[in-house]
Amino acid sequence: MRADRLVSLVLLLRQHGRLSAVALARELEVSTRTVLRDIEALSSAGVPVYAERGRHGGFALLPGFRTELTGLNHDEALALLIAGSRRGAQAFGLGSALASAMLKVVDALPESYRDTAAGAAERLLIDPETDLLSRRLVAEEVPDTVVAEVRRAVLAGHKLRIHYAAVDQSPKWRTVDPIGLVTVRDQGYLLATRSGEDRTYRLSRVLAAQELAEPAQRPDRVDLDRAWQERSTRFRTGGDQVTVLLRVNPARREDLLGTALAVRAEEADSDGWLRMEVAFQDSRHAEWALWQLSTNAEALSPQWLRDSLRNRATALATRYGVSP
Repeated sequence: MRADRLVSLVLLLRQHGRLSAVALARELEVSTRTVLRDIEALSSAGVPVYAERGRHGGFALLPGFRTELTGLNHDEALALLIAGSRRGAQAFGLGSALASAMLKVVDALPESYRDTAAGAAERLLIDPETDLLSRRLVAEEVPDTVVAEVRRAVLAGHKLRIHYAAVDQSPKWRTVDPIGLVTVRDQGYLLATRSGEDRTYRLSRVLAAQELAEPAQRPDRVDLDRAWQERSTRFRTGGDQVTVLLRVNPARREDLLGTALAVRAEEADSDGWLRMEVAFQDSRHAEWALWQLSTNAEALSPQWLRDSLRNRATALATRYGVSP
């Protein structure tokens, strides 16, 4: 365990340049005293670690220091093999590269690790193509040439021209400053800014892309997870949202939460059902969600939603009220 921790300590210093003993202890989940002992052990082993004193001091490696730290323990190799089974890389056009990398990882493992890690990986499955109801989870198809161009612009920090087909609009060329790529349930998204305004583009709607030589106007560092959360929140609270007052069977509450944007109020009725105030993206979303719940939910308002559901149910009853 200590050898693994020493390797992790060196990797942290290579990645961050300089870290305090407190920061290293937090990253390695050990005490600062343990960090100091590890630093001393590395120095004794010839690793050029030095201390910088002062308010912004800490520990760092001598500039230019490099060493081969390719050893993987069993759990690390297993984690990589399991990661290689995910389809998310397909959304970024890296599926073949990931498969090739997994082969190299397996080939580089000691023989004792190779068999046990590969065997364990066969017993763990992440995101299969169908769920328990045999519903196929289809990943969106994005041409490799398109996603490769987008990826190059994102990683190089260059402006990007995309021929984008927004919903219910004719495709248009637009120039954006790419920030990062996100994949959610096998759907890829480009986070960017355009004329200083945040924009989110679905990769499957990018018909063509061209990396430009001009540098993108964007911050040097980005917290992509936080950026995605902020945009998701704005998406849920914007647009043509509708609020529905409804009653739902408690047994189907989780199904409702899986489709709704937000629950703004909730209380139990006298008969055990739940009375809830729920937000949906638009009228079509609200009607679809309530229809899925059949008789396990009742829309109380707005009236147009009750009318729409009644008309749909009447049409269905009429269809099946006659012999084929």
